[in-house]
Amino acid sequence: MNKTELIADVAEKTDIPKATIARVLEAVLDSTGSALKLGDSVTLVGFGTFYVSTRAARSGRNPRNGEEIRIAAAQVPRFRAGKGLKDAVN
Repeated sequence: MNKTELIADVAEKTDIPKATIARVLEAVLDSTGSALKLGDSVTLVGFGTFYVSTRAARSGRNPRNGEEIRIAAAQVPRFRAGKGLKDAVN
């Protein structure tokens, strides 16, 4: 399911116009991104938690010439599914 399909599905289930759903979804995604950028986590009870994790520096290989390169440490977004989501999937 992509974003357009998600918007259509939510609009169908709630009888709210697609344009309104699209604005709300964009606001939720923007707020989530802003919180993660600040280092905060976003918890949706029953669904899961979005948080920021630090990926350690590591060595890798350049695929063109096989030369070893150093990959810098990075902050990466992560998601941990909540019990409600896990139960819905299983």
